[in-house]
Amino acid sequence: MATDAPPPSKGGAGKDPAPHAPSTEEFIEVQESTEFGELRRSHRSFAFPLTVAFIAWYLVYVLLSNYAGDFMGTKLFGNINVALVLGLGQFLTTFLIAWFYSRHAAAQLDPKAEAIKSRMENRPQSRLEGDA
Repeated sequence: MATDAPPPSKGGAGKDPAPHAPSTEEFIEVQESTEFGELRRSHRSFAFPLTVAFIAWYLVYVLLSNYAGDFMGTKLFGNINVALVLGLGQFLTTFLIAWFYSRHAAAQLDPKAEAIKSRMENRPQSRLEGDA
């Protein structure tokens, strides 16, 4: 597919200079910071419990399907049985968890991560990099 637009220029007039590429030492310093620890805790306190709950819910469904066939075959209405309702519940649960995580990330994780990222990119280059 051809386009009429020219490719972007390497130097880019009017463009901000490339952000500072952090060194390994700077990454380690940020990783050991309290702010990064809070970000990691916020992620883990949300993701781990939901992951464990979902896996438990899935295993209950699988175990019921294997060992409680009569219960799972119980008709609720028409040709709809317990197994179908619980199976569809697996899909619903997946979408709900994704939606909740998206909201949590947007409200709690993304602002903290963006603050850390922008602070790292806007640091002045170290003397060693300037001398090279």
